[in-house]
Amino acid sequence: MAHFSGHETFPLRQMWLKKAYSCATADGYIDKSVFSDDEAIAKFGVGKNMVASIKHWALACEVMQEEDGRFKLTEFSKKIFDDNGLDPYSEHSSTSWLSHWQLSGRGYRSTTWYWFFNHVVSPIFTQEDLRSLLAEYAAKCSPGRKLSAMTLSRDIETCLRSYAPRSGGSTPEDFAEPMLGELGLVSEEKKGHFAFRRGPKITLLDGVFAYALIDYWERKAKKMSTLSFESIAYGEGSPGRVFKLDEDSIAERLFALEELTEGSFAWTDTAGLRQVHRKTSETEKVMLNMLGKAYD
Repeated sequence: MAHFSGHETFPLRQMWLKKAYSCATADGYIDKSVFSDDEAIAKFGVGKNMVASIKHWALACEVMQEEDGRFKLTEFSKKIFDDNGLDPYSEHSSTSWLSHWQLSGRGYRSTTWYWFFNHVVSPIFTQEDLRSLLAEYAAKCSPGRKLSAMTLSRDIETCLRSYAPRSGGSTPEDFAEPMLGELGLVSEEKKGHFAFRRGPKITLLDGVFAYALIDYWERKAKKMSTLSFESIAYGEGSPGRVFKLDEDSIAERLFALEELTEGSFAWTDTAGLRQVHRKTSETEKVMLNMLGKAYD
């Protein structure tokens, strides 16, 4: 289901996911009042709108999910943000890459992010260009649902500023570095004109790429034992598209896949047929293993 707004126009910040995670009780649940009760809000040390934004990003990045009228921490977030987890202080670049994947590869509560990375193909674009394209996409996703131009406009503005922060901000908020800005996926070529930065991504570790690849495979072609290079590079919701990788970078990572996954997945290139073979039924176990390797 399409999901727009909720971020209160604040891009995701470095410590916000950990802040939301830390609100959980020992049994892994977070009471919804944590994000609405005045006394509870005071503990965040930020304004009410920003707390609403923290809640939104924690849901969108699948740090927590709704269950029985409360929020429950996901296994994914426990593995990363637990005090003994892979990145308890949310300072590793892999946490930023994985958050980007959750938003733009999975797009559970971030339709604009998913659309932006999977459907925008122009070499250079403005907010105005994106507004009309997103309106068309939103109409297809949610026929009969009226979305205001302002809602879509704010989503686009927040999405762009998540990846390409303002260089000359006028308020302290403008200077707070967004978590996804470090990924170098979008640049402002000249004032108001943006472009994707395609090519190799030095800070994207092979563990993150492999995790995303298997996640994509599970959702798009679960019953298939092979996946083509074209699908991995260009398929909607694929690592190639979402991470804006060039073909050489993808091929390089696929060559290393067999060793990385200890034989569970293997790359072959015979008679011009380039594909990855799945050689395991324990996909979830391999994904958790890749999550660990994302922080090696």
